[in-house]
Amino acid sequence: MTAPPIAPIIPPSAGLGARDYGRTGTARRLPVAAVPVIPAAPADVIYGFGRIDASGRVADRAIIGALGWRPGDRLALAADAGVVIARRDPGGMVTVPSRPYVVIPAALRRRCGLRAGDRVLLAVFPAQDALAAYSFAVVDQALRAHAPVSGIEGRRL
Repeated sequence: MTAPPIAPIIPPSAGLGARDYGRTGTARRLPVAAVPVIPAAPADVIYGFGRIDASGRVADRAIIGALGWRPGDRLALAADAGVVIARRDPGGMVTVPSRPYVVIPAALRRRCGLRAGDRVLLAVFPAQDALAAYSFAVVDQALRAHAPVSGIEGRRL
């Protein structure tokens, strides 16, 4: 016993509606999501990361090299809440050592709330011959001030 073959179902040509598949021309395009414009990092700033050791040293060879600071150069340091700024200054109280790092004195670390083991965002401004070390508390405040989603404060992702 064999079953009879099943007849194919072919829709009638009148059922195609307004479309004519043999016709060339412009087709209606599907909507595409717009790609956001991503701003480029500024060319006048170089960023890096460092960790403060027990002696207050912050090292990043590429960052220090970008400034062209040499061993023996004198630096003036200024501090604010969570930020230390170093500039080359002949009257500065800190000297660039033979290795590529900057020493943040204990008094400035205390004033800024920086401790041994803290990571910092380093920003080099070659045109101003300056380096800034931002604590992650300051970076966090800046990010939260510009949070794209409301209610993000205090929540972990």
